[in-house]
Amino acid sequence: MKLYGSQTSPYVRRIRLLLADKPHDFINLNIFAGQDRQTLAAINPTLRIPMLEHDGEVIFDSGVIYRYLAAQLGLTALSWYQENQLTVINAVNDSLVMLLQCSRSGFDTSEDKLFFDLQKERVATCLYVLEQQAANSEFSQWHYVSMALYSLIDWTLFRQLVELDDYPALLAFVAANSQQPGVAVSDPRLG
Repeated sequence: MKLYGSQTSPYVRRIRLLLADKPHDFINLNIFAGQDRQTLAAINPTLRIPMLEHDGEVIFDSGVIYRYLAAQLGLTALSWYQENQLTVINAVNDSLVMLLQCSRSGFDTSEDKLFFDLQKERVATCLYVLEQQAANSEFSQWHYVSMALYSLIDWTLFRQLVELDDYPALLAFVAANSQQPGVAVSDPRLG
């Protein structure tokens, strides 16, 4: 089993955490340049990570990879509530990735522009919901949704994209899970 991705991607990290105690190879790619970009394009027409190669199949997208691995590993399917939690986590991830890419492309994301404003509104609204859920101990079990949340919040801290002081339950959640299997080796700061 091969997992293709980058050390810094929160979407890749959640799969790495899921596979922490399973035999697999992690192929770290620089998805923006050179041979690694060509490798990505040759395997995945969406030019996105992660990708999982297993038994002659190549699976794209962290959500699809999770469903594939859940079937392979006999994991319990996510409840509809957990699917909604994951959707909220993904919304924050997507918006922050877009804002980061815009910033790296030379745009001033602090400007009062509809696109930037909509992303920031989504982030704030979703983080508020996740904060409430974390305060209610809804992520006390270490499972895929918790792994996705951990990957998001730690990546946000790493990239310094949002001031998280107003989210003490989310910060406490990250601190409480910092010793989980796979967390140290998948740290984006190693990338």
